[in-house]
Amino acid sequence: MTKPNAGREALLAELIGDAVPGWAILVVQLNNVVANRLGVTDTDVQCLHVLGRHGPTTPGALAKHVNLTTGSASRMIDRLVAAGCVRRVADPDDRRRVLIEPTQEGLDRVTGAYAGLIARTRDDLGAFDDEELSAILRFLGTAQRSTAAEINRLRSTPDDQEGPAGARAQDSGTDRRGIVW
Repeated sequence: MTKPNAGREALLAELIGDAVPGWAILVVQLNNVVANRLGVTDTDVQCLHVLGRHGPTTPGALAKHVNLTTGSASRMIDRLVAAGCVRRVADPDDRRRVLIEPTQEGLDRVTGAYAGLIARTRDDLGAFDDEELSAILRFLGTAQRSTAAEINRLRSTPDDQEGPAGARAQDSGTDRRGIVW
């Protein structure tokens, strides 16, 4: 059996145990600051991101994207309509259905709120060559798919039947105190 490369294991431990969770925490904090500036909640900002990426959608589909009940999603949509960030429109394919679409004002406000980070990220990525950028892009795509799979697994598994803790700890990250995240 081949012994794992200690240098690689140290890099993986740093990435999984510190870098990725640390970045994720900062992204959550940034989204909270943006939400406060826009006068909405953190989940409302997630909704705007979903609409910006996927376009107009039904309230039910939006609820699934941001992990809300349909009643909570309805209140979220009401807040975003009041804030001028989204509007309800008739579905052109089925006039009985309503779609939620972002307003130009909402898109402009969100884009403006993230403009500083976008500029910093573009500058940061300027230090990487095309091969490194491809590797980062490949990692982020894989991380998104893995995160979505874990969300689906957790949603479909009762809390008391998540499987053996050892298997989960082995596949997940651990922080400096040994806490699995």
